[in-house]
Amino acid sequence: MFATASFVILTLSLRTAAQQVEWGQCGGIGWTGPTTCVAGTTCVASNPYYSQCLPGSTTTPVTTPPTNPTTPTGPSSTASTLNGKFVSHGKKFWGSAADSNTINIAANQAILKEQLGAVTPENSMKWDATESTRGVFSFSGSDALVNWAVSNGKMIRGHTLVWHSQLPSWVSAINDKATLTSVIQNHIANVAGRYKGKLYGEVLERNSVEMNTPLIYFPVQREIFNEDGTLRSSVFSNVLGQSFVTIAFQAARAADPTAKLYINDYNLDSNNAKVQGMVNLVKQVNSGGTKLIDGIGTQMHLNAGGAGGAQAALTALASAGVEVAITELDIAGAAPNDYTTVVNACLNTPACVSITSWGVSDANSWRSSSTPLLWNSNYQPKSAYTAVMNAM
Repeated sequence: MFATASFVILTLSLRTAAQQVEWGQCGGIGWTGPTTCVAGTTCVASNPYYSQCLPGSTTTPVTTPPTNPTTPTGPSSTASTLNGKFVSHGKKFWGSAADSNTINIAANQAILKEQLGAVTPENSMKWDATESTRGVFSFSGSDALVNWAVSNGKMIRGHTLVWHSQLPSWVSAINDKATLTSVIQNHIANVAGRYKGKLYGEVLERNSVEMNTPLIYFPVQREIFNEDGTLRSSVFSNVLGQSFVTIAFQAARAADPTAKLYINDYNLDSNNAKVQGMVNLVKQVNSGGTKLIDGIGTQMHLNAGGAGGAQAALTALASAGVEVAITELDIAGAAPNDYTTVVNACLNTPACVSITSWGVSDANSWRSSSTPLLWNSNYQPKSAYTAVMNAM
């Protein structure tokens, strides 16, 4: 499971009239504290929101950002493929979760190249993977996926910037509003900013002719609701209340003004209280004069026979006035009728723009014992795959 926002584990000191201590914040948009650092440290700007007193001339290790390709090489736009048939109905893409561990499996990679139009990093863009230590960013895993997608002409859906899970302990320990706000802004500026314009969650509306360059949809926030539609308890909501939603989306918009920014959750599979909570929140956030949230992602991790509410869910989510996407589809047992029910619901909902399966083969599924995907453990297509292709 859909994600999705520089630092070391020390708490920022209280501002003083003198100089900021080592690792303390020393600048950035809205910062009113000290702007000079104690001896032996230097105020280093990480992004417009955050500068930090770093020891000596320490710099943050980075890897080379991916570059945009000139021409897609994958054949998955043809009408004989899963992605090709789906796109022929005016949709954006049918993609899959992936990372280096699955891309490096030859059979898995072959299906990604031939059948699918986009990839979502399963884990490599999450907070614990990109900023496990405060101020030290690592993009080796996410860069590997983005570079692979670029070289194979695939779109990329980001995953994920702000999530209560897979969160480093230093973030969870923050109890100060100003500190947490700055941390969120800095994390998002670094992660979303690194892939500005390169991923399919950071892109304006495009038609099929314009889809020559891999793009990103970025889930900014993930799984923030309880089942009754109220906000989940997390370090973000406990310290900042509902304002953390706007803080995160504003930071993502600043990092890439052309991004498509999503909010994503699970159990948005029927027109239930959680769906209504999501719709109300999106309408509220977008009512301030600036549209911050561009889309809602419903994960659709379904049990066998659980697809019946998909159409009502997608219709209700679309009533928020934003795009809708199925972002982590897998269905226990992979019954053909369950899969075609979900696919038809998306095809029948103009606002539903994409589907992402949460993996290619049962062999690598996070719930492999329930055999939920379209290809079996031997990378052979199941009857559900045939049924979906026939339905399209």
